[in-house]
Amino acid sequence: MTDYNQLDAWIDAHFDAEVRFLQELIRVPTDTPPGNNAPHAERTAELLKGFGFEVEKHAVPQADVKAYGMESITNLIVRRPYGEGRTIALNAHGDVVPPGEGWTKEPYGGQIEGGKIYGRASAVSKCDFATFTFAVRALEALQAKLHGTVELHFTYDEEFGGEMGPGWLLRHKLTKPDLLIAAGFSYEVVTAHNGCLQLEVTVHGKMAHAAVPDTGVDALHGAVQILNALYLQNTLYQQVSSKVVGINHPYLNVGRIEGGTNTNVVPGKVIFKLDRRMIPEENPAQVEAAVRQVITDAAAKLPGISVDIRRILLANAMKPLPGNQPLVAAIQKHGEQVFGQAIPAMGTPLYTDVRLYAEAGIPGVIYGAGPRTVLESHAKRSDERLELEDLRRATKVIARTLRDLLA
Repeated sequence: MTDYNQLDAWIDAHFDAEVRFLQELIRVPTDTPPGNNAPHAERTAELLKGFGFEVEKHAVPQADVKAYGMESITNLIVRRPYGEGRTIALNAHGDVVPPGEGWTKEPYGGQIEGGKIYGRASAVSKCDFATFTFAVRALEALQAKLHGTVELHFTYDEEFGGEMGPGWLLRHKLTKPDLLIAAGFSYEVVTAHNGCLQLEVTVHGKMAHAAVPDTGVDALHGAVQILNALYLQNTLYQQVSSKVVGINHPYLNVGRIEGGTNTNVVPGKVIFKLDRRMIPEENPAQVEAAVRQVITDAAAKLPGISVDIRRILLANAMKPLPGNQPLVAAIQKHGEQVFGQAIPAMGTPLYTDVRLYAEAGIPGVIYGAGPRTVLESHAKRSDERLELEDLRRATKVIARTLRDLLA
């Protein structure tokens, strides 16, 4: 048998254990917000120790976490040194958006039905805690001569931007890998992704009794005019195309609105939060300035209306770094062999905390267990699910890739 055959055979023989490991990870909630994620890190560390892995727990100071808007974060690092050579990091995040409504399965049950596992983070990205962990276990069971180190990075704030996850580990010089593979989907290797700007806009008017509305200034009416001006930008954004395969054009979304005090009161304040996705070719500073200008210009046309604009998040786009080619080549080679189809290298309209590794000069790609599209996985929707065969095959691809990179 070749090394690849032996890796595949080990993964097949231990696949039930890999699925149970993923079920255990799904069953510990990590809704973010509120972001009380240290308990999941503790459970993950306990399970990893059961595999004989020594786990470093890096708790982010509570004051920093609270200021960030979350409740608790403990990031995990597992280091597996095999000799002189480069260090390859495998990163996945354990935090998730809250389940929301419409589930037909228990969001934190890890239920298996029809060859799929259901639950929040089954596809994004607790599944790749399992993919990466069992790929490393398979590699070590091979008992081959290896050169280099593998690190598992399990972090807990991707939904907030990653600054207290990978960003915190990198700033504190707790890691400096040479290459990175981060959680992703099985049918493509992602080398670039969009950036994201999020703003909170507070529209101020003047509260008044609804019986005498002329004595007030309707902040909701003002917000509608501002929102119309913002949504008009989406028509203009469609005229801008990215040259990165898999990424189309910029777009803007308003995901949350709140305001007013009662139905019989003219609202004096309305707050909304917007999300502006940036293609890799755009300049984030120019994008933010332009969005702010649209808001202030619209508000200036409305007597009695004023606005405050606060940046919530600025995540730069991920662009391919020179040096990522060994990752791309190995994943494409083994992906095609295992899945029986070509694995394209492309961009994605998502944004992730992988960009923080790229900003630190670490070449990386996004690849892991998952379907052909985000829509198929139900990520961030009800009944999120993962095909178990995708988990099995992605684990084989990662194990084979590590074998090549550490040869």
